[in-house]
Amino acid sequence: MILDAETLLPAGAVDVVVRGTERLDLPGRLKTELHGSVVELNTDVCRDVGEAVAALRELRAAVIAVAETNGLAIAGAGAHPTAPSDSLPVVREERYLAMIREIGYAARRQAVNGLHVHVGVESAAACHERLESVLPWLPVVLALSANSPYVDGVDSGMQSTRASVLAELPRAGAPPAFQSYAAWEEWVERMTALGVIEDYTRVWWDVRPNPRFGTLELRIADQPTALERTQLLLELLVGLVDRAPHRDVDASARGDYLQNRWAAARHGLDAQLIHPDGDRLVAARELAAELLGAEPPAPEALRQLEVGVDDAVADLVERTRVAL
Repeated sequence: MILDAETLLPAGAVDVVVRGTERLDLPGRLKTELHGSVVELNTDVCRDVGEAVAALRELRAAVIAVAETNGLAIAGAGAHPTAPSDSLPVVREERYLAMIREIGYAARRQAVNGLHVHVGVESAAACHERLESVLPWLPVVLALSANSPYVDGVDSGMQSTRASVLAELPRAGAPPAFQSYAAWEEWVERMTALGVIEDYTRVWWDVRPNPRFGTLELRIADQPTALERTQLLLELLVGLVDRAPHRDVDASARGDYLQNRWAAARHGLDAQLIHPDGDRLVAARELAAELLGAEPPAPEALRQLEVGVDDAVADLVERTRVAL
């Protein structure tokens, strides 16, 4: 999030930040997003988690340096704690203006930020198989990453309001239970031919194939404030793609997923989740410990709630900066 350094409110200055880094030799690039008070950091292709975190550290440092010389500040979180969610300035690019025209108010409310992780897979078939394998575990990732408890300056009662805001978009949440990668391709081609979507990037599922990059794209996590939390989530997601047990396509499991997604967004690690096996309720904390091999750290949403809404933004700015 790009903020005015004095008021700590969102500042529509993404053009200032992007231009200010254009001549730098960085391990990635900066991009606009729907709102002009948000800058997207994209790493180059990385060989491992360590390289990805180092790249993000360098990108963050560059953005913060440019911001601070222009009376701005940078804060990483799932959403701004106090700014009205529908008040952020929209970038005046046709793709974003078209999104507003098509989706309306729900699009303007997408003032939320996430961590999107692309994990390379060797084939289309493997991409489909890995998607089905990791999907039941993604609510655990959401519980660990929850970092957006406030809406318009009010404690929402959710640890991730971002999850519910995203669910307002069409083609959001869990992907349908396609029986194969080819079936997914056919669906995308049909939706494109009908004029429903422009291409597969207009599908905002929590996880989706990305044929342009040859990756499985995992989109469930709130934006972390601390880079240490980013590293934890990267390690977890890469490990899930590599090692999650094989699962056959099960359309009925999508109902379990929707319940778990809501519970994780509401309660974080205290949520009771339907186990991926479908036969019992288990605390999200217990499932997270199983995946991490250690007691999981508390969601960053709890830090925001502990600090309080009046001081949350300043704390986010400081912790984003200290993370460097």
